[in-house]
Amino acid sequence: MSATIDTVNTATLLSAWTAPLYDWLMSLGAIGVIVWIVLKVLAIAVPVIVSVAFYVVWERKLIGWMHSRHGPMYVGWGVLQAFADVFKLLFKEVIQPTNAHRALYVLAPLITLAPAFAAWAVVPFDAQLVLSNANAGLLYLLAMTSLGVYGVILAGWASNSKYAFLGAMRSAAQVVSYEIAMGFALVGVMVGAGSLNLSQIVMAQSGDAGLFEWFWLPMLPLFVIYFVSGVAETNRSPFDVVEGESEIVAGHMVEYSGSAFALFFLAEYANMILVSFLTPIFFLGGWLSPIPAAWIPDVPVLGVILGDGWWWLFAKVFFFASCFIWFRASFPRYRYDQIMRLGWKVFIPLSIGWIVVVALMAYFGVFEAGQ
Repeated sequence: MSATIDTVNTATLLSAWTAPLYDWLMSLGAIGVIVWIVLKVLAIAVPVIVSVAFYVVWERKLIGWMHSRHGPMYVGWGVLQAFADVFKLLFKEVIQPTNAHRALYVLAPLITLAPAFAAWAVVPFDAQLVLSNANAGLLYLLAMTSLGVYGVILAGWASNSKYAFLGAMRSAAQVVSYEIAMGFALVGVMVGAGSLNLSQIVMAQSGDAGLFEWFWLPMLPLFVIYFVSGVAETNRSPFDVVEGESEIVAGHMVEYSGSAFALFFLAEYANMILVSFLTPIFFLGGWLSPIPAAWIPDVPVLGVILGDGWWWLFAKVFFFASCFIWFRASFPRYRYDQIMRLGWKVFIPLSIGWIVVVALMAYFGVFEAGQ
């Protein structure tokens, strides 16, 4: 159920049209290296920011259709509504509470946003399209996604508001609880793939049986645990007690406005998109085609479309991103004690138990770990 890929450096991953730019910048010395790093960062950050804007539009339209209404339809036929909201937030006055801790109050949104974008450095979009093909990519990913909670805690404490502080404590407890379950689920993936490299994890799911080679089948409980925990970790419905309007208003963000609030908003949706990417990468074969190779016709255009490629990954991402919206429109909000019970008494014990099952499957050759 597994395959190997060769370790490649950054220069090898460059496409033909970026190679001349890369060579020219490298000829400039240290300045060119810095410019090249900045360009690579922007190549990830800018599409993520734009994706967040269109994701908000899609959320409002999809929920509108589920509620038998139109959703946004006036500003650019609704498509540009998110951009209008961004400009509104950017031009709003940032009102800081009088007794807030000024340095931490300003720093908290940045601490929340930075890890949400830094995690994208190791996310592969195709077999040869990744910013950093790090061997310990999974470990780096766990480290980055666990840092965002510090921004939430600092935002609640620095605001000098009981409502914000209560929301921050709720969020911190919830995020930490479900991060443990997500971490255990990824331990099963690591055992099955025999690697911490995200590209190798995807290629470990390749084979002749198409979608039946993917990890979702032998790791079905871990697959469900990972995605549901991702919904809970991003504080989305039905786990959004952090922002329960009838209880604590807007949680840790209640004292933020304007561009500072926009940073929290951007981090939340960037994390949602990140979870939507990581779920198919870990469990659904990433960019691999669900169709067995023997079934794909040897036709120039159709054969390419049905074969492996980034378009399969984006199709899977679109499905999981839409599931976030679907859950919001369908399920009532959980009580806080129910959320904690689900995480600690159901997900964590089940994930630990299934790690043992995955280890036994690897031992008996269900998948050849590391091969």
